[in-house]
Amino acid sequence: MLDMIGAIAGTAVYAVIVGVLIGWSTARRPTKLRLFTAAGWWAALIVTLGAVGAFEPGAIGPIPAPVFAFVGLLGLLAAAWARWPEFRRALLGVPLPALLALNVARLGGIAFILLTASGRLSEPFGPVAGVGDMAVAALAVPLAVRAAGEAVRAGWLKAWNVAGALDLVVAIALGLLSAPGTPFQIFADGPGSLAMTSLPWVMVPALLVPLFLLIHVTIAAKLAALPHPAVAVAR
Repeated sequence: MLDMIGAIAGTAVYAVIVGVLIGWSTARRPTKLRLFTAAGWWAALIVTLGAVGAFEPGAIGPIPAPVFAFVGLLGLLAAAWARWPEFRRALLGVPLPALLALNVARLGGIAFILLTASGRLSEPFGPVAGVGDMAVAALAVPLAVRAAGEAVRAGWLKAWNVAGALDLVVAIALGLLSAPGTPFQIFADGPGSLAMTSLPWVMVPALLVPLFLLIHVTIAAKLAALPHPAVAVAR
């Protein structure tokens, strides 16, 4: 049951993030169509590889296969941001409240807690990733509401943005250090981060985490470009 809920929720979150980032952007229609197509093909590739067991431990050597999917998507997004001005302008055109609100989806971090409770993830990875995501999501709610209605202190947004990005980095690091059968495994008790190598949970590192990091980069860029460094408004 938990896997079924995870599959539905993960797919929905990916679709919403892609829909908001592309659909609400200022990109031209041909660019939006190319981006929607690329996002669809990447998701289809990840699901297909997950279905045939390509992300299972040892499938491609000592490095966990989800790492390559994570680095691959993150690298593509970083390259597009750095070398494709229209891509960068399109993301910067997404309103700040919408970018903040997307992080509310990280309330789904409760799944990490439930997977740990059912013996499918180990400490500290499961609890830290779950609690961190839920805390970031809970703080995103009032910030998004306030940013949509009036000016909000940029300092609060910057602090939240750094904390949100750091939470993702810590979760990825703990997942790697808990990965069974790898030479750098430190947390060896229990299943480690084994659940993240199969569907639907592999969608988190292979699809969702890179997009959330992109959102944090976009928010940071928008805050850096504020005409008044002390406040941020809905734009």
